[in-house]
Amino acid sequence: MFAEAWRLQREQFWTEDMSGVDWESIYQRYAPLIERVGSRSELSDLIHELQGELGTSHAFEYGGEYRRGQYYRQGSLGVDWSYDPTTERYRIGRIIVGDPSDEDATSPLSEPGLGVAVGDAIIAVNGQRVGPRLSPQELLVNQSGNAVNLIIEPAEGNTRRVVTVNAISLATESAARYRDWVDRNRRVVYEKSHGLVGYIHVPNMGPQGFAEFHRGFLAEYDYPALIIDVRWNGGGNVSSLLLEKLSRRRIGYKFSRWGKPMPYPKESPRGPMVSLTNEHAGSDGDIFSHSFKLLQLGPLIGTRTWGGVVGYTLNHQLVDGTTTTQPEFANWFADVGWDIENYGTEPDIEVDIAPQDYMNDTDPQLERAIIEAVRLAHEAKTLEPTPGKRPYRGWVNKPDESGTDIESASQ
Repeated sequence: MFAEAWRLQREQFWTEDMSGVDWESIYQRYAPLIERVGSRSELSDLIHELQGELGTSHAFEYGGEYRRGQYYRQGSLGVDWSYDPTTERYRIGRIIVGDPSDEDATSPLSEPGLGVAVGDAIIAVNGQRVGPRLSPQELLVNQSGNAVNLIIEPAEGNTRRVVTVNAISLATESAARYRDWVDRNRRVVYEKSHGLVGYIHVPNMGPQGFAEFHRGFLAEYDYPALIIDVRWNGGGNVSSLLLEKLSRRRIGYKFSRWGKPMPYPKESPRGPMVSLTNEHAGSDGDIFSHSFKLLQLGPLIGTRTWGGVVGYTLNHQLVDGTTTTQPEFANWFADVGWDIENYGTEPDIEVDIAPQDYMNDTDPQLERAIIEAVRLAHEAKTLEPTPGKRPYRGWVNKPDESGTDIESASQ
């Protein structure tokens, strides 16, 4: 398997000269270590070291014939807990509402009719008492997707009641928390910009990110300014499609008798834009961030991106099911050449998020983006749907505003 991983790189790596790395001598250096491998994980380590000699992103190794451990299907109620030591109660500090229209992206406690509220305490889960030695999360182990019975004590009063909900998985809870985070950011942008700025977050450049972009874009593109947030973007391959839409320049409008004026080109942004990025935006997230600057769509704010822009496809597996990836597609740009790889792209305005910002639940990057977007919105000259007098296609005699024929009145 080691030799096969080496051969796949030799045949599939994006440049035939292996970026100057003597790949044959690299094999001769690492191959003798095969005899000293004592476990499957050590073989993975050896392949990692081998591929690391290329100094290139997206050279991964994962999977393989590992002994599978016990998997615990952790359930969740989609809440933030607040423990009260005086009463030994686990109280609901916050319910993650997320997207109530999607049961996989919201807390089960947000279902209509349950009447569960912040401050209520969970006394028992499936008949087992919750307390200082047994937390709700412990009692939800292996309950993902199952109906669970909860005894709930209201924040005020002693009347307890039983409700039945379906516990969601931690993976599903991440969807609810993501939606909650995006909606919160959007509210902050609206409030602090006094309705001048729209907000879109793009989590990756794959199918989810493509859908998420359009979910936001169709509702936000007509604001006087727009923030495109690609922080924590997981990469993919649709950045050019998103940039194509953001690059549209509004040059006119379509008017109808009953509908609102529609911009031309269709869905073209109304005003200036700002993009947010950080060190967790990588791969096609790197490319989007750099291209946003290169196309002069607006300032890029945040921190330097990850720096991995040699992409791959998943075509090959080793005999035991191990997957190794070969960096096959390198990206070159007119301004920096190959230099996004292993470096990333620099923001125009550098703003970091310090540990104390996370602790205080503040986002200085978003706050700076709002300031810049509002400033640009006030400075920009946007094309508004105010074309003036509409064309008159009637006869020579045109009625004045009073309805009197102009020619008759002059006689």
